[in-house]
Amino acid sequence: MGSVKTFEVSGTMRLRLGEQRKFRIYVRGLSEDEAKEKVYSILGSRHKLTRNHIKIASIREVPLEEVQDEYVRDLAQADKIVAYILR
Repeated sequence: MGSVKTFEVSGTMRLRLGEQRKFRIYVRGLSEDEAKEKVYSILGSRHKLTRNHIKIASIREVPLEEVQDEYVRDLAQADKIVAYILR
């Protein structure tokens, strides 16, 4: 099994009124394909877009120092994740 990497995915998305908007998202994944699927999932959920409305221009692996998203950076630096189950 490979190690988890941080990817910067950028491109454009077409919103409901035909407006084109650029995006840049940092995601964690094992491969570029997994990062691409995560971006489709995130943008589709946030903006109710289909894959046809999302055009990915580039996917690149970035070192932790270049990540601008604080949540992704903290997640990458975590040595363990604890999940609590409420009953």
